[in-house]
Amino acid sequence: MARTDDLTGRGPVSGNHVSHANNKAKRRFELNLQKKRFFIPEENRWVTLRVSAKTLKTINKNGISAVLDEARRQGVRI
Repeated sequence: MARTDDLTGRGPVSGNHVSHANNKAKRRFELNLQKKRFFIPEENRWVTLRVSAKTLKTINKNGISAVLDEARRQGVRI
């Protein structure tokens, strides 16, 4: 299973480990993914999503319905 956010589609990015001697080696910056269950009152159902902590903050601020509507406008199927 790919380590991507179900709503935003964001995934890991690459960068470098940089030592004190300024040696560089490739690494991956993973998302802080959480598996979370949301209730959608308009559809009267529960949905389980893998979302990042940043997306959880957005859901808490705007509400699950608004975030789902925006994701569906961008082509995410839930």
